[in-house]
Amino acid sequence: MSADVTSYAAVDLGASSGRVMVGRVGPDSLELSEVHRFPNRPVRVPEGLRWDVLGLYAGVLAGLGAAGPVDSVGIDSWAVDYGLLDADGALLGNPVHYRDSRTDGVAEKVWATLPAEELYAATGLQYAPFNTLYQLTAARGSAQLAQAERLLLIPDLLSYWLTGEQGTELTNASTTQLIDPRTRDWAHGVAERLGIDLGLFAPLRRPGDPAGVLRPEVLEETGLTGPVPVTAVGSHDTASAVAAVPADGERFAYICTGTWSLAGLELDAPVLTEESRAANFTNELGLDGTVRYLRNIMGLWLLQECVRAWGEPDLGALLLEAAEVPALRSVVDAGDAAFLAPGRMPERIAEACRASGQPVPVSPAEVTRCILDSLALAHRKAVEDAQRLAGQQADVVHIVGGGTRNALLCQLTADACGLPVVAGPTEAAALGNVLVQARAHGRVGDLAGMRRLLIRTQPLTRYEPRGGTRPWQAAQARLAGA
Repeated sequence: MSADVTSYAAVDLGASSGRVMVGRVGPDSLELSEVHRFPNRPVRVPEGLRWDVLGLYAGVLAGLGAAGPVDSVGIDSWAVDYGLLDADGALLGNPVHYRDSRTDGVAEKVWATLPAEELYAATGLQYAPFNTLYQLTAARGSAQLAQAERLLLIPDLLSYWLTGEQGTELTNASTTQLIDPRTRDWAHGVAERLGIDLGLFAPLRRPGDPAGVLRPEVLEETGLTGPVPVTAVGSHDTASAVAAVPADGERFAYICTGTWSLAGLELDAPVLTEESRAANFTNELGLDGTVRYLRNIMGLWLLQECVRAWGEPDLGALLLEAAEVPALRSVVDAGDAAFLAPGRMPERIAEACRASGQPVPVSPAEVTRCILDSLALAHRKAVEDAQRLAGQQADVVHIVGGGTRNALLCQLTADACGLPVVAGPTEAAALGNVLVQARAHGRVGDLAGMRRLLIRTQPLTRYEPRGGTRPWQAAQARLAGA
């Protein structure tokens, strides 16, 4: 390998699988390769739905062993979930899954003490039943929380096992509903009013901060030669993905697609208005003082669950059939929490269509088209609302993540938004992870420089809007009951 090229291991953990990627960065090159993929299978035990975090850690170790010599390691994952450690640093049980039912009805109890409007004005975080704040409220009085001396979010827990050092990375901490997005520090008043002990959290780290070096035992297990530093990245996978949006000084909206769709704008300051709260927009923290102003949409989870229910048919063939189904025949609210839980997804989508007086999709192709039209419609509404609420226009929509492989979804999103869509990169979270590591080690420049390197090196596909937005406006009105 050239002396000008450095290698970084990006551990990227999603809701259904994890992988270790190796990124090689040179002055004008950026290459990414997957060296190990492993399943992430939640487990339902008598007390509820849990993550198999030990299995994930084993996958990380195997991946680092397959990665070969690297200059640094970074970890990103989904948000809000955490592990609790006792006074000896030992894990107190498997982390609770955000789709577990323990937070049902908890938000109303929180709002009785701290009204939703005040909570939003302090933290800028959208309501989601699984936010860490609600999880901690649900856990109050449990033996496990009573015994806990430390709380580590999932990427920080794995980093701790790798290095022995504890920290709380800021972009992920901003999803707990315990961070003030104006100060980019803990919301002490919120925690005090709700009886949450911020002393449970390790000190805050920023993307690019050192997070320790691999322990001797880890080096021995992986075959790596030390010292190998671990670098804090945008450890919320969306923060890493937005860092990898290939925008060059343009006014842009973004949609990070995968199990979820996260759609919105990159801002310099949070929007904490009551109107923003009512529209369920969130202000999460990004790189270099940015704010990820976005709305959570159920995303390709809807299709993933249907495909699972149908016995895993060929997805490519299914999408070709869906493209032939008449557009906007039936749509559902892709942000509806009714679709959050797993199971019976085709039936639940049919029930939603029936309840709203629309034609009921029957075949897999019809259900698939309903899902993709509904996602595109939700993307349109989120991009439209974000611009209005933030007072910032967008001239193009960037789609990154797994949904970039779905050409039909990308085209429908361009049609719905009435804006060009630039799709790519697919591996945005891993690329953002790699680039933050590379920047911390002096190999790339600022955020704009990182994005210019992506534009030069990554394959991108552009979709122009077709047919006007009037049919989408009509579908939006229909869904709103107008």
